[in-house]
Amino acid sequence: MDDLKNIIESLLFVAEAPLSLDRFREVLEIEDTKALRNALDQLAAEYNARGGGVFLSEVAGGYQIRTSPKYHEWVKRLLKPSPHRLSGAALETLAIIAYKQPIIRSDIEHLRGVDCGGVLRVLMEKRLVRVLGRKEIPGRPLIYATTRHFLEVFELKDLKDLPSPKEIERLTGLPQGKMAQAAVPEPLFSEDEDILENSSEYIPDEGEGADQTEAET
Repeated sequence: MDDLKNIIESLLFVAEAPLSLDRFREVLEIEDTKALRNALDQLAAEYNARGGGVFLSEVAGGYQIRTSPKYHEWVKRLLKPSPHRLSGAALETLAIIAYKQPIIRSDIEHLRGVDCGGVLRVLMEKRLVRVLGRKEIPGRPLIYATTRHFLEVFELKDLKDLPSPKEIERLTGLPQGKMAQAAVPEPLFSEDEDILENSSEYIPDEGEGADQTEAET
């Protein structure tokens, strides 16, 4: 167990993105998922007990060693990341996609009441949104969804971890009627907040290609 735990830790240390159980099984050439989970749980417990500058996080369908939020200010001083801020319009569009995916552009624009072509391009450039394909209706519009990178940025294990309408209402005081249209209120994320500063290197989702860009403007 100790050897397995240490090997897993070394893989997590050098990985640029979360490692899934399937990826661990592939690299380690083992099929014992229970042993992997036990080793990961033990490693996470050791990090938590130590209370140091890093912890083991289960995010975006995998596992990743991350720095403690308490020390982000010092990490930023070292890395000096360039700011990548999103406007309120981009955040609202991203929320609609997150809660309603898969979704086409016309449906997004119906919910927002404005054109979304430019905002969608920005979200794809930030690698938060991807194209799944085309819907088999007249015009064959592009279908949009969030990426694994989106899960990493917002530290979500999977889409089930998105806050529910009731949780949004409790946090913000806004009525659920607005969330019924999947429009997350802006107070959840400050327009000046650098939400990408702690993100990891992007891993393309299966089936996602560089040639799938916004083509509906």
